[in-house]
Amino acid sequence: MTAMSIKRAADEIREEFSWLEDWEARYAHIIDLGKNNPPLNGDERTEDTRVRGCASQVWMVTDVTGEQLGLRAESDAIIVSGLIALLIRLYAGAELKEAAEFDAESLLDEIGVKGALTAQRSNGLASMLARIRKDASAALAP
Repeated sequence: MTAMSIKRAADEIREEFSWLEDWEARYAHIIDLGKNNPPLNGDERTEDTRVRGCASQVWMVTDVTGEQLGLRAESDAIIVSGLIALLIRLYAGAELKEAAEFDAESLLDEIGVKGALTAQRSNGLASMLARIRKDASAALAP
């Protein structure tokens, strides 16, 4: 796992989304991103890895190697798979402290994603982000 700062990943995502002119283009791009998510292993789709608060089924696995966060996730919904792809780009390989503190909601709002989601999708996104922060914080605790 190579270290990459969340700030650098966020800057790349901002640049990428700056070329997308409207919500339909962003939506299509998010769906395309999700198509490349590798599935979890069957034994990783458990009640322990399931993210509660999501309208669709979402399973998330976080791993810690040294001071870096590993993140893999899967959903049965195509738009959620795309959101997962964005979160993986942001958080996978990030330092735990940065992962625990980063405000992804602001970034997703800035690039025009968060405000265009339904209330259920927004709640699910918040649940995924809370899980990432919780797991990163727990790994930092002595």
